[in-house]
Amino acid sequence: MAICNPLRRLQGRKFVSDRVRRTAAFALGFFGAFWLQIGPASAQGISLLQDTETERLIRSYEEPILGVAGIDPNAVKMYIVGDTSLNAFVAEGQNIFVNTGLFIQLKNPNELIGVLAHETGHMAGGHLTRGTDAIAKAEIPMLLSMALGIGAAIAGAGEAAMVLMGVGQSAAAAQFFQFSRVQEATADQMGQKYLRAIHQSGMGMVNVFERMANEEAMIVKNPEQFATSHPASRDRVENMRQIAEASPYRDVPDSPQAIHAYEMVKAKIIGFQLPVQDVLYRYPVTNKSAPARYARAMVYMRQPNLKMALEEINSLIKEEPKNPFFYEVLGQIYVSMSQPLKGIEPYQKSVNLMPDAPELRVALAAAQIATGQKTYEQKAIDNLKIAMQQDSESPFGWYQMAQAYSDLGNPAMADLATAERYYSVGDLRKSAVFAMRSRQKLAKGSPDWERANDIIAVAVSQMKQQRGN
Repeated sequence: MAICNPLRRLQGRKFVSDRVRRTAAFALGFFGAFWLQIGPASAQGISLLQDTETERLIRSYEEPILGVAGIDPNAVKMYIVGDTSLNAFVAEGQNIFVNTGLFIQLKNPNELIGVLAHETGHMAGGHLTRGTDAIAKAEIPMLLSMALGIGAAIAGAGEAAMVLMGVGQSAAAAQFFQFSRVQEATADQMGQKYLRAIHQSGMGMVNVFERMANEEAMIVKNPEQFATSHPASRDRVENMRQIAEASPYRDVPDSPQAIHAYEMVKAKIIGFQLPVQDVLYRYPVTNKSAPARYARAMVYMRQPNLKMALEEINSLIKEEPKNPFFYEVLGQIYVSMSQPLKGIEPYQKSVNLMPDAPELRVALAAAQIATGQKTYEQKAIDNLKIAMQQDSESPFGWYQMAQAYSDLGNPAMADLATAERYYSVGDLRKSAVFAMRSRQKLAKGSPDWERANDIIAVAVSQMKQQRGN
């Protein structure tokens, strides 16, 4: 039985919730404004990754920014997108999506912090709500031109119809992009303000945009005619540079500790995502640094090469015996090599070192279940109960819970866990079906029976609202 990697892909994770509408939501990103379909289908289209080490590092960058921006950190959800392109964006409901490509391509923590400051500027500026209004207004010239174009087509003027509809679309794009350019400039200024407030240099943001401008100049022969929502122009870079250089923290460097943490996560992501040969080119065996060994441990696990993977990760554990993430990777190496029993001990050590990390506890429970030994099933359930209290929106955790209860011959609780899983990904119909099945078998009035009723009531109510809309 396979278990997801420490840095693992999430299919259908519930970034659909009361905080995020299951409709097309306006998203503003570091590299552009676009439409993002929020819901189970989109979770299939956007490859989300889950990794405690990466998530905690990103949040350690973002929370000070949110503090000076006046945004409650607990209200902001952060997601890792398994995409190697250089991008980050915010979506309706105070959700920040960070591509793994930022870690791969950016040079240091300050550059990534600059990206996050920019995105926080979009949230604090209310650009998501205003952006939706701007799109609605931009649709008017497009719809008018489409009506004229259809009329021309009916009259037999096919070429004229295409021209009319094209003009309308261009006008709509121009109107929207004009609005977006204003937002981008505002987010730049707000981002620089936040960086100064947290005593961070603003030069990281400048450097990233400068590279964007250079790439744009290489790709677009005539930028004047290229409508872009993020005009990574020389003027924009220069404006940012003036603000950054005026800051008293202009030359504040990243600390050695911050650089090390960044390089370790970067190596982990590269080892997990990039082709094997690319990883070994970036981190050849002659490179004995900690990041290089971390990347090779990940890539050897993927090959799979048990001997080399164990050699690399054990060397890191010897140097940092209290690093929970090294034990997590060691546990995953054993599990991925079909030795889940050996994976339990290192996973348990990772949980002992970081008991407030639900993903680590879910991984431990999954290894326990994967052994196929009944003695571990109840232990797995106990771990999963704690993990689900910490994060009730983990579909993988609920899946493992259902598996454990099924193995122990408890179909009522297996159905309830399955109802929770479907509820966590926004599949209301299936969550209601399994909750009803569970309710029939549970003791009336018990806490689990009450929970099944709660799921049914909420799911049915929301489905009625959706039909009404």
